[in-house]
Amino acid sequence: MAKLPEALENLIGRLGRLPGVGRRGAERMAFALLAAKDDPTELSRALGRLSEEVGNCETCGYFTDRGQCPVCSDSARDRSTICVVEDALDIVAFEKAGGYRGVYHALGGLLSPLKGVAPEDLRIAELAQRLNEGEFEEVILGTSPSVEGDATALYLSRTLAREGLTFTRIGRGVPMGGSLEMADGGTLRMALESRQGLDNP
Repeated sequence: MAKLPEALENLIGRLGRLPGVGRRGAERMAFALLAAKDDPTELSRALGRLSEEVGNCETCGYFTDRGQCPVCSDSARDRSTICVVEDALDIVAFEKAGGYRGVYHALGGLLSPLKGVAPEDLRIAELAQRLNEGEFEEVILGTSPSVEGDATALYLSRTLAREGLTFTRIGRGVPMGGSLEMADGGTLRMALESRQGLDNP
């Protein structure tokens, strides 16, 4: 095959870094953009706005274009329950599923000694501060049902345990090793409704 222009190869390479996009998919997207009648600079502008205007909520870590996200700024939310998740994408999944009216806390990852992710690399200190300053009664550990997710949930339940605070784990409606963002709404609702308590040492 003849070599593609450098700019096109560069675009294909960058698109190929996106989750779930391989070389072939990246090529299709790049060729479609090249052939599009719409000016590709519109996509460039949209990406520019994304990096400039969208960030993470200073309180919970969810996506926002202002200091606090819509969940944290909603006075109707139940401030006695907090659902701890891996990242902002998991909050999107729970919000799409519906049924949960508490608040969230995104850790920014999961504990993984093999990958060099320690407690200080996550937003655990911020979570501890929120629990100390708020009037929370229940902490729902909504991390993915994987080895890292279970280890993180266990660590949090032991480290942050205090009197009057109940720790629960989402039910096993989500398949072992599965990703929350890939689960359907019904499965996530079932997982929340069937959450179970964790025995603290």
